[in-house]
Amino acid sequence: MGIDRLRAVAHRPIDSATTLVDTNVLLDILTDDARWANWSSESLAEARDNGALVINPIVYAEVSVRLDRIEDLGEALPAGDFLREELPYAAGFLAGKAYASYRAQGGTKRSPIADFYIGAHAAVCGYRLLTRDGARYRTYFPKLELISPAG
Repeated sequence: MGIDRLRAVAHRPIDSATTLVDTNVLLDILTDDARWANWSSESLAEARDNGALVINPIVYAEVSVRLDRIEDLGEALPAGDFLREELPYAAGFLAGKAYASYRAQGGTKRSPIADFYIGAHAAVCGYRLLTRDGARYRTYFPKLELISPAG
């Protein structure tokens, strides 16, 4: 697994941007994904150079699916490298509205509300979002600053 890649992320400078890290980026690195591991690792390091990295309980839970023990999860996502934030209630409201809009436009149930919650968390806190799924977040959170392969 790519735990060493996560640990190689440099410490952040003071007074800079905060980035919420989406699950897909972390899993690319942890699974050493042939297509995305390099992009995700480099983008994570760059985000860390510019500020704090944040995860929330949804990201934590989604990454845990790939690991057997909570100790492994703690090693993969050390609290010293990733700030762990609770989900703001305002993000719950925004996630619900974005999900309702998605469903009203014919979106399937394959897209869980958790994905919308991640975008809403970044949006209400004024964070950037590091993700490979830029299209969805761009559609439902148009003011959200994204770090994604498509920009």
